[in-house]
Amino acid sequence: MAPEYAIDGKYSVKSDIFALGVILLEIVSGKKNSGFDHCDHYHSLLGHAWLLWKENNILELMDECLSNTFIESQVKRCIHVGLLCVQKFVEDRPDISSVVSMLGGDGAILPEPKEPGFFAERSPSCRTRSCEDTFTITELEAR
Repeated sequence: MAPEYAIDGKYSVKSDIFALGVILLEIVSGKKNSGFDHCDHYHSLLGHAWLLWKENNILELMDECLSNTFIESQVKRCIHVGLLCVQKFVEDRPDISSVVSMLGGDGAILPEPKEPGFFAERSPSCRTRSCEDTFTITELEAR
């Protein structure tokens, strides 16, 4: 949900652009924004992508299942466009025709993204699980 809608109840076509950016980042990472957690910080997926962008380590966001089939420039472009779409301020986000153009062309120089909406760290109590993957399997048996 776009920050302007969540906070002020204002909705526009740029709110849809925000949602498209979230979906792009979710597809590339293989993770959902809601409920995302990381061992090193308490940011959402958007915050995590932003941190990796600032560290110039953005390919770390990519889902491991893509590791043998990806084209680096295309993955980086998708993440870059996703970050442009989730910028905090409405006026900084591209319109849909620009997004389509950016995703379709390899030659165009993209602007630097600015900080995404909802970049602030969440409380540690918001974490959905620990960093150690622990699963329980329950088998159902009829009586």
